[in-house]
Amino acid sequence: MSHPREFVGVLLGGTATVIIFFNALVMQKGPHPAPFFAARPTLVVAAPAPVVAQPTRVPAVQALPPVAQSGAPALNRVQTIAEIQRELTRRGFYEGTADGIWGAKTDAGARDFAQAAGVKVDPNAPEELLRIMQASAATVSSPQPARRDPIAELIAPSPRVLAIQRALADFGYGQIKPTGNFDAATRVAIEKFERDRKLPVTGQISERFVRELSAMTGRPLE
Repeated sequence: MSHPREFVGVLLGGTATVIIFFNALVMQKGPHPAPFFAARPTLVVAAPAPVVAQPTRVPAVQALPPVAQSGAPALNRVQTIAEIQRELTRRGFYEGTADGIWGAKTDAGARDFAQAAGVKVDPNAPEELLRIMQASAATVSSPQPARRDPIAELIAPSPRVLAIQRALADFGYGQIKPTGNFDAATRVAIEKFERDRKLPVTGQISERFVRELSAMTGRPLE
């Protein structure tokens, strides 16, 4: 060799290089603290975490306050009107069936009750009317018995006398004006009839006279 020193230098350099690479690749367990070439970091994409379904939370149902017991269920409009009709019938203001229909009879009966009780009636608020009726004692006033007047009974026209007067006049027993009141002309006509029928002459409306006159005319005189 012409240049032994150069050969030894090359050999030593090559040996050192081999040792360095061997140390870096085999002997080092981790990355070199000062590598010759910086390695590009590998981007590791983490897998998405599994979605865990959260249990649905049902809101707690708030307990409702207990319904006040009124003693009877609430009535609808038809039932309310039917109950009003029963109340009006019981009090004498309505004659008809409790059909739950606010008709002319129901309206008239309700207004009569309102007048007797001194309240106002609103057909659009039957519940209020029923409440008022249940709290009121208003009824149809019973008519007072008529006071007997004997004098008025005597002078009042009598249907029986009127029928007798018409029968006597129709069969020619005088010019009698049918008034229903027993007068002198009626008495004279009765006497004439009694003489013709061979009856005792009394001039009064007796039961025998009525039977004879009814038999002759062929019509009832009552």
